[in-house]
Amino acid sequence: MNQLDVAMLVLRVFFGLSLAYHGYNKFFGGGRLPGTASWFASMGMKWPTWQARIAATTEVGSGILLALGLATPLAAAGFIGIMLVAIVTSHWAAGFFVFKPGQGWEYCASIAVVALFIATVGAHRYSIDHVIHKDVQGWTGALIAAVLGIGGAATQLAVSYRPIKK
Repeated sequence: MNQLDVAMLVLRVFFGLSLAYHGYNKFFGGGRLPGTASWFASMGMKWPTWQARIAATTEVGSGILLALGLATPLAAAGFIGIMLVAIVTSHWAAGFFVFKPGQGWEYCASIAVVALFIATVGAHRYSIDHVIHKDVQGWTGALIAAVLGIGGAATQLAVSYRPIKK
């Protein structure tokens, strides 16, 4: 047991479950999926109910995978993709700072960077990836997370996003 193994466990579990809870909230909190779909429609997302399901499922699934340390670069890619879509569709126009009206993009970018960090460093000893000898890390983990996350976001935006002119 070393400090990095414990630190990565704490980071993965807290970060993963926090983000999974965001997905859970899209399913069961406040306005539930219909409310999330309505919000997505107001931003110009085509098929908003489907988009709400994709976002919620990705957040829950990627969060649980990250907390468990299972398929860590893929879980990180899910968060990178979701956050890039959120930045483009909702936060970029508000500027950097999250405390500005419209909530700037700093929070979403921070989530994406932490996810990329975890993919790069790897899940470490206290993870399912380590137990099954599939702890992909370093440039390979970073590349998997970045390419799939950016590629997924670009595809979703190209296919589904039509900004509403104000």
